[in-house]
Amino acid sequence: MEIKIVKDLDNKLLNRKELDFTVEYEGPTPSRANVRKKLAALLNKDVNLVLVQSMESEYGHQLAKGYAKVYESADRMKQIEAKHVLKRNTMPEEPVVEEEAAEDAEEAAE
Repeated sequence: MEIKIVKDLDNKLLNRKELDFTVEYEGPTPSRANVRKKLAALLNKDVNLVLVQSMESEYGHQLAKGYAKVYESADRMKQIEAKHVLKRNTMPEEPVVEEEAAEDAEEAAE
């Protein structure tokens, strides 16, 4: 997966950057979580401050166009963004490995 930033606008009023980007990929369309991680790494920012507002893939192409916002602080992001956008951009929790859960249960029983 390769991300290219097409347009970068600094919105000083809202303390954020607004990005138009394209994603070239192979196979299925990448998830929002994967795109957020890659954008955060590319911009050297915390993944929790990056929101992917929209992402649309084109039929017959391995290309998606998107719009993202990168905030300076989490507090400002929570003030401005709608709850459904914040919920859509939460990172999925890592599944607990069964062995670790069994070890934790054994320790609790002792």
